[in-house]
Amino acid sequence: MSIGWIIALIILGLLGLNAWMVFKTWRIKRRVEKAVPPRGKFIDISSGRLHYVDRGEGPAIVMIHGLAAQLGNFDMGLIDALSRDHRVIALDRPGMGWSERGEEVPANPRAQAAQVVELIDALGVERPLVVGHSLGGAIALCLALDFPQKTRGLALLAPLTMRGGKVAAPFHALNVKSRWMRFVLSWTLASINSIRNTALVFGYVFGPEEVPKGYSVQGGGLLGLRPVSYRNSCRDFLASARDLKWMAAGYGGLQVPVSVLYARGDRILDPDLQGTQFAQQNPAAIRLSLIEGGHMLPVTQPDACESFIREAEAGSAGIGEHDAADQGRVV
Repeated sequence: MSIGWIIALIILGLLGLNAWMVFKTWRIKRRVEKAVPPRGKFIDISSGRLHYVDRGEGPAIVMIHGLAAQLGNFDMGLIDALSRDHRVIALDRPGMGWSERGEEVPANPRAQAAQVVELIDALGVERPLVVGHSLGGAIALCLALDFPQKTRGLALLAPLTMRGGKVAAPFHALNVKSRWMRFVLSWTLASINSIRNTALVFGYVFGPEEVPKGYSVQGGGLLGLRPVSYRNSCRDFLASARDLKWMAAGYGGLQVPVSVLYARGDRILDPDLQGTQFAQQNPAAIRLSLIEGGHMLPVTQPDACESFIREAEAGSAGIGEHDAADQGRVV
């Protein structure tokens, strides 16, 4: 057999393999969308159609989820608990869950904060308490810095706040700068590898805690297997640190109280850098609480998060009384 025929057979084999991966990814996408359909309403903002839930009555709380996630992360007990006496609005960030975001729409935290404000204004919400988890914490901080009149305070769960620190292993696969490479990977290797590496990734994201039963559907975890989720998670990851220098320069002038909850065993973000050192930027405005656990507090410890959020809203965050002892307080 000539070398030309060998090369041709190799090319045909690769094309066949890619076709199989695209078909398998399409089947995964269909099953995921059937298992986890939209659970809320839609509204049009500048980034496209936005999906959100709006439950309960009373003082408003707006909830912003983290990287590669969606509003289901707050819907494993936390939304229901708070909506007994609050109006709770949780959104799929643009590009995540069931929300749209075009490639031309910016993905940096400051831009996403402005998009959240669009939702707040469109729904006629008056100065809500803003809850942010992980990357959602960075977005909430940008909102407070750019639009302090739009919120009465922040309650941040394991937030991204400071520059520096190591990138956790599960996020290395999101460091894809080429738009076209992101598209190709999203329809070939991304979903398949995510399923294959589930135990390893969950060990970082949830550890040292266990993954709660029901996370895949009620917590929305399966939606991360959709090709569009991978592509937009890559964009969010690449843009996540873009505003941190600007943010840090403004921490001393925060105009709203900020409460922060971190778990000592967090394997995604460093509680000392992102929690303790952040709180030291403005002791008069920022209060830090530490508990045991990992990064996915809204999912693994909704009761502790509920208590923390209610305490933050009640104004018992001790503004002006923050000290070293507060940093070790267990909620």
